[in-house]
Amino acid sequence: MHNRRHAQTGQRVTIDKHRWWRDAVIYQVYVRSFLDSTGDGIGDLAGVRAGLPYLKKLGVDGVWLSPFYPSPQHDHGYDVADYCDVDPVFGDLGEFDLLMTDARRLGIKVLLDIVPNHCSEEHPWFREALAAAPGSEARARFHFADGRGPDGSEPPNNWHSMFGGPAWSRVTEQDGTPGQWYLHMFTTEQPDLNWRNPEVGAHFDHALRFWLDRGVDGFRIDVAAGLYKHPDLPDSPDPEADARTRDSVNPLAWNQPEVHDVWRHWRSVCEEYTARDGQERLLVGEVSVPTAREHALYVRHDELHQAFFFDLLSAPWNADAFRKVISHAMQDIAGTGSTVTWVLNNHDQVRTVTRYGELGTEGSGLGAARARAAALLMLALPGAAYIYQGEELGLPEVVDLPDDVLTDPIFRRTGSRARIRDGCRVPLPWSGHASPFGFTSGAESAKPWLPQPAYFAEYATDRALADTHSFWHLYRDGLQLRAGLPQLGEGALRWLDTQPGVLAFVRGDGLVCAVNFGTAPTPAPVSGTPLLSSGPCAPGVLPGSTAAWWISDCTNP
Repeated sequence: MHNRRHAQTGQRVTIDKHRWWRDAVIYQVYVRSFLDSTGDGIGDLAGVRAGLPYLKKLGVDGVWLSPFYPSPQHDHGYDVADYCDVDPVFGDLGEFDLLMTDARRLGIKVLLDIVPNHCSEEHPWFREALAAAPGSEARARFHFADGRGPDGSEPPNNWHSMFGGPAWSRVTEQDGTPGQWYLHMFTTEQPDLNWRNPEVGAHFDHALRFWLDRGVDGFRIDVAAGLYKHPDLPDSPDPEADARTRDSVNPLAWNQPEVHDVWRHWRSVCEEYTARDGQERLLVGEVSVPTAREHALYVRHDELHQAFFFDLLSAPWNADAFRKVISHAMQDIAGTGSTVTWVLNNHDQVRTVTRYGELGTEGSGLGAARARAAALLMLALPGAAYIYQGEELGLPEVVDLPDDVLTDPIFRRTGSRARIRDGCRVPLPWSGHASPFGFTSGAESAKPWLPQPAYFAEYATDRALADTHSFWHLYRDGLQLRAGLPQLGEGALRWLDTQPGVLAFVRGDGLVCAVNFGTAPTPAPVSGTPLLSSGPCAPGVLPGSTAAWWISDCTNP
């Protein structure tokens, strides 16, 4: 334990260096696309269990499982009908318990994805609300309101859904007449819960304890800056901002001050379990807010342990841009006593191989080289890191899925392919030369829920493990080196002077990481052969689109 002062407030912050989450590397499992054990073309919990040895070999500290709760799957599980069970398509509670047993044996932490901002239209509460009268206790659990205009035919305000279209839908009352409207900041099938109603908080208390009692190590919290809406539900000055940016921009619908009370309470629940056995439970939030300073408010000592820092993911491939977002994170977030939670890929974003290359192809050589370099940069940064399944294989985005197989509700609501997320959710290739590439245990004719392109054969796990120059070996080697670095979780780093287009820093343990964002070779900031590099790297030279690590005698920050 040691103390330091927060960079902005000057308040003394107590830091426990030995908490497992501070420098953990967590692997995000999108369950329906990881591994199918039943032959129905949809991944499941038994498939996750079968894949745990693979993840242990890779070297991650834990897994985050996407929602597997009972759901009509309008948004692939983020529309939850029951927070305390398993959807039959993914298995059952018995299979979940077996997964926990195997994960514990392998020393792998397990985080669940919990969705407190909204539920499914098939949740018993919402069904009860539809059957109840306006003003009833059942409707008070959601945001029901009368419409505007003389006949109530206009939505209560002008807000738009993040997935496109109005954020309000009108219900038909029990007598068959047009009735009130309900709020849904995502799809019509996902009504937003009203967190000003104490029943909602109690409902999630029960859900947290249900899974904590089954041994989970924590939760990834969906839409953690959501939950509360402005109590008056006024019009927004820019009602289409959320849909235009596909981000939490509407200041009346997101980032309300009351949400911090929820995270203080959830933290106290986790601390209660931690006190029982000394094993700390983790809360990591999906926090999308305008600045790193606002982000830092969510990871104060009595709120969330960590929150994803998305600015690195959204930064353009540019040394100055990367340096700026890293500096802000290290100053504002690490100063709270938390550590930064770095991420480059997830189930909602175009994969780095495509994002850094030429969108519209299965991944250019330039995109792959940059993605490898970005991976080494992320793994070298002080703090925690999250890896999205397939990232370790160098999978590109699948950009040419036919319209008739697309399942993303954004496409259903807008008809636009511009922001669809199916391309990063195509099931993983495990082995073989043709679909289903070992993803499903069914016959060779079995079809994964999203079609895999023929070129996935190049990225299959069996090939990756056999090729010592593959993405997989780069990640595995980086994770092994990272595990032996004693100060990894802490926030000390110092930028080094470099050539234009090169980013380099040294950490308190002497690790130097340098990234050449350009395409031409440049002198390396450290002499000697690198410990690890994302591409061929001779002593004293850092090739273009390449990252490398050294241990240096540079003065500690």
